[in-house]
Amino acid sequence: MTNDARPLAGKVALVAGGTRGGGRGIAVELGAAGATVYVTGRSSTAGRSDMGRPETIEETVEKVTAAGGLGIPVRTDHSRPDQVRALVDRIAAEQDGRLDILVNSVWGADPLADWEHPLWEQDLDTGLRLLRQAVETHVITSRFALPLIVARGSGLVVEVTDGNTARYRGSFFYDLAKAAVIRLAVAQAAELKAHGIAAVAITPGFLRSEAMLEGFGVTEANWRDGAAKDPNFARSETPTYLGRAVAALAADPNIMDKSGRALATWGLYKEYGFTDADGTQPDWPAHWAEALEEEYGALGDPL
Repeated sequence: MTNDARPLAGKVALVAGGTRGGGRGIAVELGAAGATVYVTGRSSTAGRSDMGRPETIEETVEKVTAAGGLGIPVRTDHSRPDQVRALVDRIAAEQDGRLDILVNSVWGADPLADWEHPLWEQDLDTGLRLLRQAVETHVITSRFALPLIVARGSGLVVEVTDGNTARYRGSFFYDLAKAAVIRLAVAQAAELKAHGIAAVAITPGFLRSEAMLEGFGVTEANWRDGAAKDPNFARSETPTYLGRAVAALAADPNIMDKSGRALATWGLYKEYGFTDADGTQPDWPAHWAEALEEEYGALGDPL
């Protein structure tokens, strides 16, 4: 049984790439809405991924459970089909074959992105590794997880990206990966429509992730001090905002109306009324139009 406070009670979710950042925010807010959330990634108390970050899936699970859900950590390398198959088999066995929500938030490619050089000056192997980590992992995960959702005849697939317009994202392989993820949502939506299952892509605005806070030399407690380094940081948003957007989508009985679209926190807060952790409602395009459009041009229309 569900209620307004826990609309996802009884639902089972898989957040692939839930170690940190947007994935962590989504996992926690799905838990806050009452879901059982499998949190996966390569960074665990058993060892770190090659990103070298300290966050772990176990930390995310603690936050999921503290928020009111049930978090289950499963260390998984989503570039490994055998590991993803084993993960899905475990979910099926533990949840009587049930999976309602799949969030593809695997990234792990920050060390691979080259922001300094055009394509013809980049290392090809590194660029292709980025695509494998950021796109192939999503394909592999959907390939094995979708049969559980299809068997239920309802559900939601969420592809997490960066930006939802045709505007170039500043680095060739990064841009290609993030645009490809949107196309994954479109393609899955087309194939899942007959089964009553929705697939969407979603982007945050200026995301105040753990790595971003560290880069600005601040913590969440004093994050506003980061605006001294870049005034645009004052209009950033936490992973909670993205998480609440996804939780709202997952609870929407009319979610099929949005299937196949590239959505954003800044549009969804107007419809669902959610706020960021501090009660604000950041709107990145509004800030762009006010402070950045003259210098950088229009942000562009949604894809």
